[in-house]
Amino acid sequence: MIAFLNGKFLPEAEAVVPVSDRGFLLGDGLFETFRVAGGRLFRFAQHMERLAQGAAFLRTKLPFTPAELQPMAAQLIEKNQMPESLLRLTLTRGSGARGYSIQGADRPTLAMTLHPLPPAPAGWKLVTASCRIPAGDKLAAFKSTSKLANVLARAEAEEQGADEALLLNTNGEVAETASGNLFWIDQGKICTVSLDGGLLPGIARAVVLEICQDLGLPTGQSFIKPEQLRQVEGMFVTQSALGIIPVTALDGVPVASSPLVGRLAKAYDKMLRR
Repeated sequence: MIAFLNGKFLPEAEAVVPVSDRGFLLGDGLFETFRVAGGRLFRFAQHMERLAQGAAFLRTKLPFTPAELQPMAAQLIEKNQMPESLLRLTLTRGSGARGYSIQGADRPTLAMTLHPLPPAPAGWKLVTASCRIPAGDKLAAFKSTSKLANVLARAEAEEQGADEALLLNTNGEVAETASGNLFWIDQGKICTVSLDGGLLPGIARAVVLEICQDLGLPTGQSFIKPEQLRQVEGMFVTQSALGIIPVTALDGVPVASSPLVGRLAKAYDKMLRR
């Protein structure tokens, strides 16, 4: 496998960063996961806009412009012959002095790697995680490399035989899942969590809201308690890697199946291919 690191294409085993890199030491960085379809990056501009906003929030900088990165990503896809895959872009602050201060850490690290597509699941069983994420956390708007809460939540879910974890915020409201955004269907309306709930504004989430508008389906963004999810007509998770994943169970209780989920999944796949 060929990787991209700081402007160079290298065999993956040679694409290494020093142990002084703050991404390794402190999780001081960001990442984006792009779906590669037909050799092209799906929603490249939206991913890069979020990355740029996150870099500004972290007070770091992108060493390449989006216009420079796009052809480099295309070269990486071509070199690895992976027209249907996932591309992960990782940006860290780079190396600096020991400690939390960012003074002197002014040479960011940027890497891109390709990964096979995971198999598309028929549905996911969710388990509510015991950990909570901060409501209204400004950092939640970006894909920080500090994802330990998500890692532990997924581990907790897998230990209970589930596929994914449902994360609640510190107000006891539904926020997101460990790896995606949650949608539910209530009286024919496609609903998702308000961005004030401490969740990541996913790119796939935005695509689904666009699709609903195109199809004339009503949408809503609000807060919901986990017990209220028992009454919904259907539920699904969105993420860039897998698109739309139906939810089949929550905490061991079967979730209703709505034909709207399948309709949205078909429209999402059509947009991806287009």
